[in-house]
Amino acid sequence: MSNANSFAPAAVAISGLRKSFGINEVLKGIDLNVQPGEVIAIIGKSGSGKSTLLRCINGLETFQHGRLTVQGHALDYSDPSAMRALRQQVGMIFQSFNLFPHLTVGKNIQLAPGLVKQLSVTETETKARQLLARVGLSEKYDAFPDQLSGGQQQRVAIARALAMSPGILLCDEITSALDPELVGEVLAVVESLAKEGMTLLMVTHEMNFARKVSNRVIFMHQGLVHEQGTPDMLFTNPKTPELQQFLSSLH
Repeated sequence: MSNANSFAPAAVAISGLRKSFGINEVLKGIDLNVQPGEVIAIIGKSGSGKSTLLRCINGLETFQHGRLTVQGHALDYSDPSAMRALRQQVGMIFQSFNLFPHLTVGKNIQLAPGLVKQLSVTETETKARQLLARVGLSEKYDAFPDQLSGGQQQRVAIARALAMSPGILLCDEITSALDPELVGEVLAVVESLAKEGMTLLMVTHEMNFARKVSNRVIFMHQGLVHEQGTPDMLFTNPKTPELQQFLSSLH
């Protein structure tokens, strides 16, 4: 990392974050700093709190204790304008593509920039066409979602998230609903974003991809960051029995 970056505020700074659903505490005191341009893979068993952590970062879930700042601004659920600004800074892509079925691919991408940023139709169309080219779907601008494969729909969902020009992109198991042969085309887009310097937090089961693309791997276990380090450190030399067991269960 360059010296210039070392003085920049963290892209995401989390301290003492606790989140409960009723009496079930899902996040039990998360501490995590993410630097601009860092690519972080979050791994762990189902129920370890991975998706809930991402949803707290973009304000989809409220948390009960702790502090969370995004690009130097603390999350403030009581301030609607601050939350709108946050959601422009933090893009999120989900397992399900969530495209509007009655809108064309182009219109799906244009919707948010037109509504939120008040951009003209000409501006949003230009941007949508640029982003479709970026995800390898230039020819699909006028197609409807049901005319696309799952992999193509997920690439449109990535383009739609990028249309708001976010500083941070959260990816929550974005390949888990795809047929195996379609996973690669989606991961290739994410890898290209990583190479371009996008700050990325990815919850993923794709361990080879995590090893290849991420700067840091976070292993979550029972609502805590249980172990973290470079991909080589975690995958080659896991320190805790819990991570050793998790990795052995994948083979």
